[in-house]
Amino acid sequence: MLLVTALGFAVCIIVAILAAQTSYSGVRAPLSQLAEPRVFRAVILSFATATPAAVAALVLAIPCAYALARLDFTGKRIVDALLDVPVVLSPVALGFSLVLLFQTSGGQWFQEHVVRVVYAVPGIMIAQFILALALCIRVLKASFEEVPVRLEQVARFLGCTPWQAFMRVSLPLARPGILAAFVLGWARAMGDFGATVTIAGAIPGKTETMPIAIDLNMSSMQLDRAVALMLLLTVLALVVLVLSRVVLGSRRVGGNGHGAADASRGGDSGE
Repeated sequence: MLLVTALGFAVCIIVAILAAQTSYSGVRAPLSQLAEPRVFRAVILSFATATPAAVAALVLAIPCAYALARLDFTGKRIVDALLDVPVVLSPVALGFSLVLLFQTSGGQWFQEHVVRVVYAVPGIMIAQFILALALCIRVLKASFEEVPVRLEQVARFLGCTPWQAFMRVSLPLARPGILAAFVLGWARAMGDFGATVTIAGAIPGKTETMPIAIDLNMSSMQLDRAVALMLLLTVLALVVLVLSRVVLGSRRVGGNGHGAADASRGGDSGE
């Protein structure tokens, strides 16, 4: 009974928070604000920055997570802990750290000769990339650890190179985790406020992502716009959570016995 009561209380808290978003003026009035040019630009900017940031984070996270899952080296625990810093560090502190980084001589050279970062759209993408990277590495490390090393060894015995064993065995078996990592990393990048507003500022129409637009509209008492953006972010969050659980669930029920057979076919073909 105690367990059910605790679970029900926790669920009620979340439901009350979600219900509060629509209790102000219903759903139809806020959603009509999504067609406003400024709100629409904030939505487009969020998608245009979070998506490439999450893709880049996933590309880097795959080899990093695989190395943490498979290799033993001196200082591994320290490296593992360092990669978790963006997860536990305050987003505002992370954003301010990035500002300080790009105020160094190297950072100033980068801004002068490559691309401006501070108070600009690239700053948003860099902050989102770092936040998504840390989350992607956590998810992927767990996924690669679930892939039996024995299957890779069998693939090597059947003639695969280490790269072929990774591409034909480990990567396909970790595919659900890879998809879940991307989805969660994308959602983390999409919903960030603290790091992005610190490094890129809250410039209307220029660096105004959805979370920043919510804050600006609340400050100017444009509550319908703020509620519309909150509802959109909530829907995206729910879709992401459901999708990630479905994907990870398919990973658990899926078999791991086909990777070595596929690898043997690849090794025999001489690729």
